[in-house]
Amino acid sequence: MIRPIEKPYSAACERNREPILEVLRVEFANCRRVLEIGSGTGQHAVHLARALPQLSWQTSERSEHLAGIRLWLDEAALPNTPAPIAFDVTQAEWPQGRYDGIFTANTLHIMAWPEVEALFDRLPGILTEDARLAVYGPFNIHGRYTSESNAAFDASLRERAPHMGIRDLAEVDALAAGAGLRQIADYALPANNRCVIWQREN
Repeated sequence: MIRPIEKPYSAACERNREPILEVLRVEFANCRRVLEIGSGTGQHAVHLARALPQLSWQTSERSEHLAGIRLWLDEAALPNTPAPIAFDVTQAEWPQGRYDGIFTANTLHIMAWPEVEALFDRLPGILTEDARLAVYGPFNIHGRYTSESNAAFDASLRERAPHMGIRDLAEVDALAAGAGLRQIADYALPANNRCVIWQREN
């Protein structure tokens, strides 16, 4: 007997979805096509797409997570959430078309640094001229942790896998600049997280 797939759930998504929404209401106000890289459970997609109906919100994840995302999208039945697509930043073929908004949450500290580099290296190929990138998660500032809890979180990540770890904002910003993106906003959000916004420069 095949067991039915259970809808995945993240308590962290429930806690941070409103602060993220308040940022994106402002920063994605002029966007229409958004690609979410690393959609996780799909909870962010449903909440943000429902609150921002002017956006077409394209979810993406590694193939093993797509079934869970579909459960969230199918239950919500929103008109602005197309079917999720299988995506890994290191794959040869990236999504077709152009997006004026890119959103990713809690991914950079999970990826290996070469994967973070690959993400920013390939981004220009899918961005419109005035596209915005929003990255949510913990960052180090000037090589230092912003809180004791972030230091403990970083230690737990590195114990879990040596390639993981909280990234320094200056190093990520350098990758963004190399991709033609200029940092335009940095929001301090609850639980020592940030939402950093970059805009593509023409």
